[in-house]
Amino acid sequence: MQFINYAEQSIEPFVKELEQDIIEGDPKQKVWSHFVSADESFKSGMWESTAGVFRGPMINQIEFCHILEGEARIETADGKSRVVKAGDAFVMDKGLEPVWHVEKFVRKHYVIASA
Repeated sequence: MQFINYAEQSIEPFVKELEQDIIEGDPKQKVWSHFVSADESFKSGMWESTAGVFRGPMINQIEFCHILEGEARIETADGKSRVVKAGDAFVMDKGLEPVWHVEKFVRKHYVIASA
């Protein structure tokens, strides 16, 4: 939604199916899209997940994340691991192959640009 068109309204989440990306557990995820450009090369919104372990590869995209609630451990293909929690902000670059380890719950605001 562009600022010029902004109105006080609720944006309904949709449940994101991740069966092919799940490594462990039964994570349930929701996505609220706040803005998607006409060519879908730029997106912004909120995402949340319940407990589980899953892949979230950065295929042809760069993502800025700001963790709003909860925490997760993100492991990369090179074996590095980082815990992110409420208040943390970071960028996941094109080609990164993160594995998210969510113990209880995590919610983030995201901005995605095609790369």
